[in-house]
Amino acid sequence: MRSPDASLTGDDGFLETEDRGLTYPWGARTPEVGELIAIADGIGWVRIPMPGSLGHINCWVIDDAPSGALTIVDSGIRLPDCRAAWEALFAGPLEGRKVTRLIATHMHPDHIGLMGWLAERDGAPLHMTRQEWLTAKFVIADVQEAVPAAVLDFRRAAGWTEEQVAESAKEGWGRLRHVIHHMPHGYVRMEEGEILPLGDGQSWRVVVGSGHSPEHACLYNEAANILISGDQILPKISSNVSLGASEPMANPLGDWLASIDKLLGVLPEDVLVLPAHGEPFRGAHERLKALKTEHLERLDALVVHCAEAPRTAVDCFPILFNRVIGDSHRGLATGEALAHLRYLEVAGRVTSAMRDGVTWWQVA
Repeated sequence: MRSPDASLTGDDGFLETEDRGLTYPWGARTPEVGELIAIADGIGWVRIPMPGSLGHINCWVIDDAPSGALTIVDSGIRLPDCRAAWEALFAGPLEGRKVTRLIATHMHPDHIGLMGWLAERDGAPLHMTRQEWLTAKFVIADVQEAVPAAVLDFRRAAGWTEEQVAESAKEGWGRLRHVIHHMPHGYVRMEEGEILPLGDGQSWRVVVGSGHSPEHACLYNEAANILISGDQILPKISSNVSLGASEPMANPLGDWLASIDKLLGVLPEDVLVLPAHGEPFRGAHERLKALKTEHLERLDALVVHCAEAPRTAVDCFPILFNRVIGDSHRGLATGEALAHLRYLEVAGRVTSAMRDGVTWWQVA
């Protein structure tokens, strides 16, 4: 089944990734549907199944008070299997427990798709950073009968054929609303550096990253040496970093690399990372350095590629990706390729020129 969630296929291993140097305290052990695995005192790990190659999202349950109240971090998509997994949890290890706080690390549908449903269940407020909340509301509301002409021009400029552009236009615009339950009208804003008192006497600091999404919130419990990383640090796959038609002059890869440097300065080497996809691991510094190195190596390879001849974004796919890019991944691969080319343009290493509606990239 093709995933209905763009962020899922965006984390689908376009880039080869290196996870040497990591250790997995739970090995290959993962929660079954309806099961909660204790990670530390008051911190539980649940796994929500989803379609697509990832097959799951990890969500985190924190005992929020001696009264038995709970905080839930991230939710899964608005799909029957995802909702059934939560219902199994509420009939099992979470039976009789009231959810009093919801936290979304960022706005992608696998992280917020069921937040509205969970909020309705117990009346729990939803906590997000402002840019993630506003972007989510925009994406949900941006429903049009036809794909905007600017988006089709953006695809054409990246090197799509007219047949590919025409076929993509048939998919419509605003489909993500179908996998996101109606969001609460209001939210509670989280900010960089804010301390959240979650659990019995525990404090979690909000650490914001960017590049994969606008204002991605990680949660760092310094006393327990645990980081809930969302998609900002994943153990075996590289999160999608894309340039899109809505902000074509942005530099998301620059934001992503800056966030890696920031996290290297904030986190200790032995922090236990609780990622949205994959298994809990130690070795955050090794992983962050590997992610940075992989992107920098591909940037250098792109410069060589563009020195041989002017290239479109599509022409750069073989340099960046370890797979043949088909129809279902072309949009995300285009966004990733453009993010790398745009980074090089900002750095003064390549230039771009539009000819007959197509953007060509060459060395400066």
